[in-house]
Amino acid sequence: MTQDEINQMVEQAGFHGVLPIGLVMDVKQLEALIKLATDKEREACAKVFGKFADESLVCGDEDAVMCFEQAEDAIRARGQA
Repeated sequence: MTQDEINQMVEQAGFHGVLPIGLVMDVKQLEALIKLATDKEREACAKVFGKFADESLVCGDEDAVMCFEQAEDAIRARGQA
């Protein structure tokens, strides 16, 4: 899966902006992105959220880190269900 494909899926889920500290999102958008992740794409999506968590940690935004880590875990858990 390419970065362009991931970006397209993020847009399909309703994400419309990126701030220096991460994505502007709400719970419904996050749920939509998780539903879009197929088995093949799931790990790539989880890695994207892991990257967002790492970048948020550098910025000192602990709330964003927790949110992105939870999204990463939820995506991976969906593949194990």
